[in-house]
Amino acid sequence: MSEFKSRAEASDKNTGVFLRGFLKPVNDHKWLYIFVIPGFLWMVVFCFVPMFALVMAFQNFSPYNGTTMIGAFVESPFVGFSIFKTLFTGPDFLRILKNTLTISIFSLIFYFPAPIILALLLNEIRSYPFKRITQTIVYIPHFISWVIVATLTAQMFNTSDGIILHLLKEVMGRRAPDIMSNPKLFVPMIIGQSMWKETGYGTIIYLAALASVDVQLYEAAVVDGANRFQKLWHITLPGIRGTIIIMFILKLGQVMNTGYEQIFLMQNSMNRSVSDVFDTYIYTRSVVNGNYSLGTAAGLFKSFVGMFMVIASNRFAKRFGESGLY
Repeated sequence: MSEFKSRAEASDKNTGVFLRGFLKPVNDHKWLYIFVIPGFLWMVVFCFVPMFALVMAFQNFSPYNGTTMIGAFVESPFVGFSIFKTLFTGPDFLRILKNTLTISIFSLIFYFPAPIILALLLNEIRSYPFKRITQTIVYIPHFISWVIVATLTAQMFNTSDGIILHLLKEVMGRRAPDIMSNPKLFVPMIIGQSMWKETGYGTIIYLAALASVDVQLYEAAVVDGANRFQKLWHITLPGIRGTIIIMFILKLGQVMNTGYEQIFLMQNSMNRSVSDVFDTYIYTRSVVNGNYSLGTAAGLFKSFVGMFMVIASNRFAKRFGESGLY
């Protein structure tokens, strides 16, 4: 009896030590944890809770198969991987896959380096007030809604009174092409919008990485006679290489996400052949047509591709001696 009591006391003591060790950092940084709560709740409600609905990808789901939502999941028949077969053999799959990858690849080529280049340029500005003003100006487009961006684009490239097409007409001396309805110009327009809106805001993390580069390295390079380009190539870029690799891995994880809101707002009947991507396909099949199983299967396929790209690129980075994402 005494042995059991001593074990219980030791267990209670260990539990108390664990709780004190766990709660101490929480108590020391309680305000930081309080600020984390809204983001954590957002993640739980909009990212983790919807995962329970992934079972729809393996069911012939209908919200009318029961008196409650849970009843609809229970009553809907299990069909295995037949929904995925319908997705992969459908007439639209290869087209939306091609459109999605086209936008993602061009985004990697043109949009991904843009914040890095802009951050390097901002880092070279020596006037602090001018640098702060410039940073504020380039951050502003991020906070503009895609609805406003799409409206501005439509007004600027309107065939009747758009200012850009009017200037092109004056320069070329003939009618400018209808950019909004030309399928060949849809991808450049989407990439251009993304670069205008997000490049400035994307510099924040790179500027933070640049601030961590040891200043003594630049001083030593000046003593050795290095010019500005040599300092950039041999000190600055290697100093932020880890950050660039991590951001590139995360970008590869989003290769199947092209931005539903932007694509949907810029889509019309004339460019639909190149603007239909997985995001719009899921919306059309799930919300418009009510085929929730097919939409869920497409979303799950997107997630698997993104997960594969993150794991593969992370292993590839580690093979070359980089820290990687994890």
